[in-house]
Amino acid sequence: MTGPRATHAPRTDSTQDSHGTTEDRGDPADRDATPSADDNPAARTSPAPSGTGSTPSGTAPAAFPSLDDLRRQLAARLEPAARAWLDHALDEAAAHPGTHGPISAWELRLAEAGRRCGAAHADAARVLILDAARADTDALSRVYFQGTADERRAVLHALPHLVPGPGALPLVEDALRTNDTRLLAAATGPYAARHLDPHAWRHAVLKCLFTGVPVDEVANLPERARGDGELARMLADYAAERTAAGRAVPEDLHRVLDLTESAPGAPGADHPHGKES
Repeated sequence: MTGPRATHAPRTDSTQDSHGTTEDRGDPADRDATPSADDNPAARTSPAPSGTGSTPSGTAPAAFPSLDDLRRQLAARLEPAARAWLDHALDEAAAHPGTHGPISAWELRLAEAGRRCGAAHADAARVLILDAARADTDALSRVYFQGTADERRAVLHALPHLVPGPGALPLVEDALRTNDTRLLAAATGPYAARHLDPHAWRHAVLKCLFTGVPVDEVANLPERARGDGELARMLADYAAERTAAGRAVPEDLHRVLDLTESAPGAPGADHPHGKES
């Protein structure tokens, strides 16, 4: 077996985490559950996009891996049975992309990925399956709104690879309204860095601070925060509110505030920017 191929995939109705707990498909409307420490994105092989290097095993990505990075990581880390399953899933999705009947085979495989590949690698496997199936914005939206929190997160990670324009921003905006820190972290990846307008992006940064999502998860943070006086004002107001209430100010807030005080970028830096791959 040579490892995951560069294409496509399906899904089933339960997943299993690294502790052997089966994940039901559940109610897609359940958006506000607070994840456990085992669900921290820092403990996973994150498939957040961009092609700037691979992620050391068991650590949060300093950069956002490309699809090729994800394939190499899974080829090296999956057990033979899991690699064989993923190869088959990708081939199946490549051969039968799009929608066939009420639900496509590759959509079933998305649900199955956690049980087959393990929780640590399920995100990456799902992103590769979505890529192999050539999922467009409509298909991604269907998976997002009908899927589990794990599947929604994979869709968000896949956006920079699969959606060239801002058409999938409603998915990002939906995720930013939740209190699920895993979804929030995925929603602030390269797709948001490129397409969110300044107002929405600033509020996304504040949402991370409210909920404890590390600002390291925010793609292109130094570039977008640089010289942003309005973000600095919002951060100062938030810090003042916390101080007045006798609550600690997050250390990450000071980090972002320092970024806003650095020299502004080129003209037009108030607009969305940042490369995805």
